Amino acid sequence: MALTNCNPKLAIVYASVTGNTEQLAEMLQESVLSQEFRSKLYRVEEFPLSELSSCDVVLIGTYTWGSGEIPEEMQELYQAIEKLDRKQLQTAVFGTGDSFFAEFCGAVDRFRDMLYVKTQLIATLKVELMPQPSDAIRCEKMVKLIKPRTS
Repeated sequence: MALTNCNPKLAIVYASVTGNTEQLAEMLQESVLSQEFRSKLYRVEEFPLSELSSCDVVLIGTYTWGSGEIPEEMQELYQAIEKLDRKQLQTAVFGTGDSFFAEFCGAVDRFRDMLYVKTQLIATLKVELMPQPSDAIRCEKMVKLIKPRTS
């Protein structure tokens, strides 16, 4: 179902080192565009934090660093959302990782816990290593969870 009447403003903000999380962000962008949302894809370094106050939906993509930590370049975004007083902001967090490590996609879990308290968390998506064509279906399902704005 296309949501052309509500047209929420959506940002996909991600950090990627190996290209896996970037590829997943691009898959999500394709799903978002197929639902006719107004959206923009940003590397975290290019995302103006002032945009948080005007977005209806923010999808956050992160890789995991060290022992399940949020990478340094994602810290500013994390802190900005943590301080934001917008419980109506819809969010989701996604990432790629290697299940060989004790905390598979630990940064996704850390973002999830904060987003659950501070925003309307709609979904979490973790992908093993490089996204596969079958992950596009998971992206579509996640995007379908976005609710149109009511005003």
